[in-house]
Amino acid sequence: MTTSELTLSATAGKERRRRVLGAGKQLHAGPVTYVVLTVFALVSLAPLVWTAIAASRTDRRLAETPPPLWFGGNLFENLQTAWDQAGLGTAMFNSVIVAGTITISTVLFSTLAGFAFAKLRFRFSGLLLLLTIGTMMIPPQLAVVPLYLWMSDLGWSNQLQTVILPSLVTAFGTFFMRQYLVQALPTELIEAARVDGASSLRVIWHVVFPAARPAMAVLGLLTFVFAWNDFLWPIIALNQQNPTVQVALNSLGTGYVPDQAVIMAGALLGTLPLLLAFLLFGKQIVGGIMQGAVKG
Repeated sequence: MTTSELTLSATAGKERRRRVLGAGKQLHAGPVTYVVLTVFALVSLAPLVWTAIAASRTDRRLAETPPPLWFGGNLFENLQTAWDQAGLGTAMFNSVIVAGTITISTVLFSTLAGFAFAKLRFRFSGLLLLLTIGTMMIPPQLAVVPLYLWMSDLGWSNQLQTVILPSLVTAFGTFFMRQYLVQALPTELIEAARVDGASSLRVIWHVVFPAARPAMAVLGLLTFVFAWNDFLWPIIALNQQNPTVQVALNSLGTGYVPDQAVIMAGALLGTLPLLLAFLLFGKQIVGGIMQGAVKG
């Protein structure tokens, strides 16, 4: 081997060692990345910050030009007024029941249905999946009248089960879990569990649920936010004596001259549970997503 060949071989070996050593190092973002992320964070937080600023001012101050750009001293007074006027104590409890039940049932049933469409073989599975996806194209406003008549026939008017029952499972959740499990759950793993004598329930509990946990966390967060913020069907099905948060907040906008500061205070109170849920479970959700991405 000539000197030039030895030099090239040594250089190639050093380059390979440098790549191997560098593979374990953590990547660091540059200043441009931090600037872009900071701008996006500020833009995303701007509506929430403005809501808090408006909730801390008086209605007269909000009508002035230019509008206030910093917090005032009426925040707790406006929060107390909104809490009392809208009856948010009962509304918060009802929304926790409604959103929590819908989230748990949607995640559970959508995972089971998604697993069936992804990994099980049965007659007309393709047609049933097509029909399930097709229901997503129907505007929900078209179902309001027949759904209301159905709930009235059941004697459930102005009761929480009227809001919970139509949302126990969603076509989007089923399709979302099906698409995830097609790639994330190897068929060989299910077959191995079957060979070991695992029943269908054991396969679901010990194989399907662990593999689907990242997608279940994402679906659970999206479902909880949607159920908490839902307004159209609850305002039709419920009244002010037994409302959810969004129905209760609707009462703050009534009157000849609505108090915008109190309305903003009520909106802030209605948003706080969502922020609290994300702060408590956001790390687990993001960790689950990253775990699923690494495994994939």
